[in-house]
Formats: sequence, C-alpha cells, structure tokens
Amino acid sequence: MVILVDMDGVVADFEGDFLRQWKAQHPDKDFIDMKDREGFYLKFQYPKEYHKFVEDIYYAPGFYKNLPVYIGCKEALKRMTDEGHVVYLCTSPMLPQFHNCVLEKYEWVEEHLGNEWVRKIIMTADKTMVRGDILIDDRPDMKGAITPEWEHVLYDQPYNSKENKRRLTWDNYHEVLFGSK
Repeated sequence: MVILVDMDGVVADFEGDFLRQWKAQHPDKDFIDMKDREGFYLKFQYPKEYHKFVEDIYYAPGFYKNLPVYIGCKEALKRMTDEGHVVYLCTSPMLPQFHNCVLEKYEWVEEHLGNEWVRKIIMTADKTMVRGDILIDDRPDMKGAITPEWEHVLYDQPYNSKENKRRLTWDNYHEVLFGSK
C-alpha cells in the first residue's frame, strides 16, 4: 500500500507553534485557542487587521524548521514502513511566500526523521496529482486538477471535526488504517 502523509498539522505541529509564537510576539492581542479553531486556513479566523501579523509568523525564517514533531508520528512512520508499506511525505509549500518554507521543510525532515526520509518528500501545490492508496492530511477539502486515486483519511484536528471521513491520530492510526493495534 502506498501511503502519503502530509507534514504541517500531521507530523509537524504548525498550529501549536504558531499559537506559542503569537502569544510571545503579540501578548496584547486576542488569539484563537486550538480547541476553538474553525476552518482550515488559520489566517482567516483572525480579524483582517491581524492577517499581516499572522503571516509574519509563518513566513518568518526558521518557522518551519523549528516546528515541534507530533508525539507518535516517528514510530508510526517507521512501523508502516517496517510492515512493507511505501510511505512518502506529501506536503504543500506555503504560497506565495515559499522561500523559507521549502528549504526548511527539507531541513525539518532531515533533523526529525533522518536523511532517508528527505528522499521521500513530495512537494506539490496539488496533491490530487500524486498517486497513492491513502493520503493522511488535516486539510478537510482536497481539491485539485484531477480526481485522486487515494482515499483521504483526515488527521483529526478541531478545524476539520465537521467532516464526515475516516479520521485518525498517531494513537489510533494502525487500527483506523489496517484494523489492528
């Protein structure tokens, strides 16, 4: 089985680190707690006058490189690979300001998952163009140029909780995908 795994919000804690930096850089401004997040696009849950502040955080040098790794994902990726599944990281660059994001995602993978995973990165703005059996992603709506061959399995996050699809976390992924613990 070919399993495609998104990075931000699935293996790397984009939202948690954004919130940590927001609170540190803008202690006088309101923030959206993770449990209250609605909608995939973080920036659009904030008032328009905050959008530049939001972008300044996730476009900043070092943001992607320094994201914390989700507990359990390394073990899950290793187990899926050890069981004979072909596993790739399938991630999208943050557009239009991709300059830091692209390089830093590669650096993040090398640091947290090892050099062998750097060769398993597929970076594309349109994941529907990538072949696979399953895509594990936190984005609730996967639209693109074609109808994908893969099944979209949601990585469970508050902002995608209203979607009626199979969903998983790194605690229950094996049972959800393969029917056993």
